[in-house]
Amino acid sequence: MKRIFLNLAVLDFLALLACFVWGFAAHPLDRDTSTYLFHFNLGLYSTIANLGVHCLIFIYFLGTGRWVKEVALAYELPDVPYPHLTRDLKRRTFPPALFAMLIPIAAAASGLGTQMREWPGWIHFTLAVATLLVNLWAFRIEYRNVSINGDVIDNVLREVDRIRAEHGLPSNSEALEQESSSNH
Repeated sequence: MKRIFLNLAVLDFLALLACFVWGFAAHPLDRDTSTYLFHFNLGLYSTIANLGVHCLIFIYFLGTGRWVKEVALAYELPDVPYPHLTRDLKRRTFPPALFAMLIPIAAAASGLGTQMREWPGWIHFTLAVATLLVNLWAFRIEYRNVSINGDVIDNVLREVDRIRAEHGLPSNSEALEQESSSNH
């Protein structure tokens, strides 16, 4: 997940940055120019992509947190360190991810307000700058916490293999291999 998230975060940030840069070339009152239309579409799609990337983080932490909890219950592992740590990582990751989703929505809405001559352009510009800064901040936190969570999953798997070995059972990978060969 760490590599997948890094690639998605970089692509998302580059799309948001391209939209920001393109916004300087697009005059919001020239609605019919191709420059404005490109900025509008890039803003719309980069904001939707941004929501997708951060939602992926929500789903990842909800799913892996549940998995760690279930494995800990099944193998009678203590709450500390692994289930507790996954809950803590989720709690530390969700607020920045949510904030990084809301700011681009506000920037997009203010862009339309500027285009419709309802809001001054500086509001859109300020929210666009905030979008870039907040997403850099959130991506850094999300990447760090995804990395830590990956280590937690690896440690849980090692602990499960240790417990299975103590009980004379095959390791997880051996059990999965045996199960897949018996299904064929």
